[in-house]
Order: sequence, then C-alpha cells, then structure tokens
Amino acid sequence: MTILVTGATGTVGRLIVEELVQAGQRVRAMTRNPAKADLPEGVEVVEGDLARPETLSAAFDGVDAAHLINFAGDDYAPLQYGDRIAELAAGAGVRRVTVLGGRADGPLEQALAATGMEWTLLHPVEFMANTLQWWTYSVRAEGVVKEPFGDRLSAMVHERDIAAVAATVLVQGGHHGESLTLTGPEAVATRDKVRMLGAAVGAEIRFVELTREEARAQWQMAGMGPETIEFLFEALGNTPKEGYTVVPTVEQVTGRAPRGFAQWAAEHAEAFQPVASA
Repeated sequence: MTILVTGATGTVGRLIVEELVQAGQRVRAMTRNPAKADLPEGVEVVEGDLARPETLSAAFDGVDAAHLINFAGDDYAPLQYGDRIAELAAGAGVRRVTVLGGRADGPLEQALAATGMEWTLLHPVEFMANTLQWWTYSVRAEGVVKEPFGDRLSAMVHERDIAAVAATVLVQGGHHGESLTLTGPEAVATRDKVRMLGAAVGAEIRFVELTREEARAQWQMAGMGPETIEFLFEALGNTPKEGYTVVPTVEQVTGRAPRGFAQWAAEHAEAFQPVASA
C-alpha cells in the first residue's frame, strides 16, 4: 500500500509520515520544497502544491490512499481547485482519503464525496502546538504570558494524536463519510495551561490577563489586521461548544488514550527555557 501525505513538512503532516513509516507503510511525502524536507529514511519525497493542480498528477500516480489538507500556502488560504484535486485523485485510482480541517460544505470535500472514493474529514479543535507560536517569545524573554480570557476552556489536542488518527484511518479505513472531531483528554483553562507549562519548564510563568483593549493593542503591535483580531476575539472570547467539549474520538479510532497538555508541555519544555542573562 502506498500512501501520499500532502503538507508533509507541516506540523501534523510530518507526524503522519512518521506514524505511517512506523506502521510499515510505503509513504510518498509531497512538499513544495523537497530540498528542505527532513523526513524519515525510505520516504519518497516529491514536489507538489495543492494550489497548483498541474503539479499533482505524478504525486497521485500509484497511490492507494492520500492525506489532504483543505488549504494551501503559508497564509492558509482556502483551496481554489478542490474539484480538480478530487478528479486527479480519483483518476489515479486513489481509494481512500483523509482531509485535515475538513468541512462538509467545503469545495474539496464536496468534490471528494461525488467521486465514490472513501473519505473521512478530520476536524481537530485547538492544536497544542499553537502554544509554540503564541507564547514562546514572551515566556523565554519575560517569563510571562499576556492574553485575554484567562478562564477560557479549550479541549486542545496534541498534534501527534491528530497524526495517529489520520494514519489509522488511512491504513485501516472504516470511517467513510464521517467527520471526526478530535480533542485532548480534558478541557483546560488558559491560566491553568500557563501553570502546567511552568511546571514543565521548571520556572514560574506569570499570567497577565489582558482587557479587550489591551489585547487589541498587543495584536496590532504584532502586525495583525482588523479581520484577524476580530476573529481572535470571537474564537477566544466566544469559543464554540465543540472547542471545549471533550470527545473520545482519538481513543475510539486509535485504541489509545489521547495525550494531555502536561505531556505536551514536558515534550516541548526546552523551547520555553528562559533566555540567559548577559
């Protein structure tokens, strides 16, 4: 069985590759820049871009199953050619597909449903890995996290668990037509997340709860535009129920309990170590 992983050098994609290699599968990893791909030995690396369907024929050739993402580029723009991607995959004989970030009403997802291929949509809630993007600098430089909505709950999911679900479905199937919401084992408040991270780092990390006005100013200084800021206020200040409701999907699919944030923090503690004073 040959399995194609698109976005293979991304946060989740590279872990899907690892999971499949460990399961003894033949893996073809697609990336826009193969020269910079740092993937396990034995993985076939090919160049391709979901935003450019003309680059995909060779990637799909001889593939039994494929993992797709429903965005393209560094700006996470929605795919423009979902119907063409689905057509190329089906025409190449791909039998099973997973889609990360899948939405039932998305153009790629609708096109896949019309092909007769076996498809499964993966809908993770907040990634634990987002912590690296949002908090690393302030924790290392000042030992502090400054955010609004300190009591906001999130059932955030470990990126390794997302990868494990994708790999299991790609190899075993059995979830055709399903949209799988993926969460961690618990809903954690932002201030408790800071405490867990401090315990892993071995240093106190202060939490400063920002007002909406202070948060807006901080995000503007970080270069965020008005639309992004309003999105964050809605996502963080009015988190939808599915974002903080724990579901058993990871264990049901993989047979193993999901990893909690304390474990994630321990695995990534080095990235948050304080910067040594001169």
